[in-house]
Amino acid sequence: MKSLAKWTIEDYHQMIDAGILDDRKVELLAGEIIEMSPEKPIHYYTTEENTEYLKQLLNNVAKVRFNGAITLADSEPEPDIAIVRLPTNKYKIHHPYPEDIFWVIEVANTSLKKDLELKQSIYANAFLQEYWIIDLSQTKLIVFREPNNGYYQSRKEYTEGEISSLAFPKIKISVQRLLGLN
Repeated sequence: MKSLAKWTIEDYHQMIDAGILDDRKVELLAGEIIEMSPEKPIHYYTTEENTEYLKQLLNNVAKVRFNGAITLADSEPEPDIAIVRLPTNKYKIHHPYPEDIFWVIEVANTSLKKDLELKQSIYANAFLQEYWIIDLSQTKLIVFREPNNGYYQSRKEYTEGEISSLAFPKIKISVQRLLGLN
């Protein structure tokens, strides 16, 4: 049985620079170039609204990125939302690295399986302290914390109330607002 050739971050960037991936919606996940799912209107709307909401809450303490790439060891995913360290001018020359990232959020409509399995493993292997999934199909927020050996040790689900990130425990975030319920 033949195995797939794995791509490095450098290989991936060379393909981007050469225009090979122009007009293709892809991301590098665990060394493989994976096509991204097309976005339905509800996915785009939820991501955009939550980006604006989090920008208001985290003004002057973090940068809230919308559909931007982050650079990990063997992956360059494009989480729907990434909350990263200031100052932002360093992101002119590179995407955020794990040490720059407070947490990432994926909005799952048709991508839930990939977000729960592949992306969870990638983010845990990069030791991202928090990974949130807004599950549109079941109207819940899934919060992963405590990365260890490629898995998150803590998984909690929310449908209401408030939540705080580990990085900003005093800032209260409405779960209903994240889920589009108000």
